Amino acid sequence: MKSILVLYAHPAPRHSKTNKELAKVAQATEGVTFVDLYAQYPRFKINIDKEQEQLLAHDIIIFQFPLMWYSTPSILKEWQDLVLEYGFAYGEGGKALEGKCLFPVVSVGGPETAYGEDGYNNFELRTFLTPLEQTAKLCSMKFLPPLALYSSLRSHKDGRLEDHVAHYAALLSALKNDKFDYKAASARQLLIEGDLPLIGETA
Repeated sequence: MKSILVLYAHPAPRHSKTNKELAKVAQATEGVTFVDLYAQYPRFKINIDKEQEQLLAHDIIIFQFPLMWYSTPSILKEWQDLVLEYGFAYGEGGKALEGKCLFPVVSVGGPETAYGEDGYNNFELRTFLTPLEQTAKLCSMKFLPPLALYSSLRSHKDGRLEDHVAHYAALLSALKNDKFDYKAASARQLLIEGDLPLIGETA
């Protein structure tokens, strides 16, 4: 059984139905350690030793956040700046995270059509997450395709949020129980509802 660490970063969680429901699923899943970074570090005084110990103790690291100005919320960037130290996560002797997985779970306000060369955001969603992908590579980690929810602000009204939450729960279970097909996932740009690659899955 794999151990999972969810680092949740939302500066205003009370205003997010999407991330609130996803957080509930993560907190309720056995084998998942859930950390609300803004609640844990309201003044951004991150305990580096504690965070590094948690990284060492888990196999899969999930960054759960809303895309904000085409990037992660500020505390998640601060966390990376401080916790992923030279000699620990990368560089000479920095092999502490080797073989672990980094997995973004992202919600965005815009529709899928907004992401791409023909959309008003000009680039694919995964392009905006390239810094996380390169961070994983530098730290000798596996990078999993992001689980993404487009038009997240309307998802609770059109019925998509319930399906997305169920998909997240199934994904956490598959990761925890070694039922996730990493090879099949690596060929995908994103993971979306109804697109969960499982070992032994039949058409």
